[in-house]
Amino acid sequence: MTLALDIGNSNLTVGLYAQNTWQHIWRLPTKVDSEATLFYQMRLSHMLMEYGIAAGEVQQVVISTVVPDLKATFVELSQHLFHRAPILVAPEIYSKLRLNIEQPEELGTDLFANAVAAHYLYERDCIVVDFGTALTFTSIDRHGELLGVAIAPGLKTSISALFQKTAQLPEVPLELPDSAIGKNTVHAIQAGVLMGYVGLVRHLLHELKNELGQQYIAVATGGLSSILRPLQEEFHAIEPHLTLDGLRIIGEEVKK
Repeated sequence: MTLALDIGNSNLTVGLYAQNTWQHIWRLPTKVDSEATLFYQMRLSHMLMEYGIAAGEVQQVVISTVVPDLKATFVELSQHLFHRAPILVAPEIYSKLRLNIEQPEELGTDLFANAVAAHYLYERDCIVVDFGTALTFTSIDRHGELLGVAIAPGLKTSISALFQKTAQLPEVPLELPDSAIGKNTVHAIQAGVLMGYVGLVRHLLHELKNELGQQYIAVATGGLSSILRPLQEEFHAIEPHLTLDGLRIIGEEVKK
């Protein structure tokens, strides 16, 4: 049984993999305060206990984090709860994917995991679009070479920024409206941001394919990948657990 942890800026996703499938997937808020270690220890212990999973059944722990302050926390928790040193994802531990970028150390380990999973699952020229705290476009060719990344603010990030930086605009639910002509403030923000994101994603995919080749398929992932319905035709597949799959694949390769 493999426990995979994808630690993002807004959320932490925990996946438990056994018998060739994700048995359980949980999401927790990302916390970096002084209570974080105790919070995550209690939540992980409770979740395993709720489903009758003994700590000894977890044979491997694989961690990706884009929050440096939580790396030591989860190394400690892995050793305390499972008596195992975790695998910390980094490009140097997985040689089947090459990085054709200028500063590999700056690549987020979640994007690396996405690229690993996309190449493993499809073995095709591919663009992974991850709808998370940031909206990212990661390009990988069929030979397993990561060519580069484009990054924009994510949907929640954009709406939160609008809410925090203005006196009269409310924070709104992430629901795609039926019309681009807003009839009230909430509708207006939804039209501008969500419909605007449809155009942003389409345009960036268009530009990337013009540069790389029209044979590139697009694969969507991330917690918000299902919100923008008009974009579904742009994607070869929607893989909500792509990052976790990448962590699992990396863990299996390290185990070999």
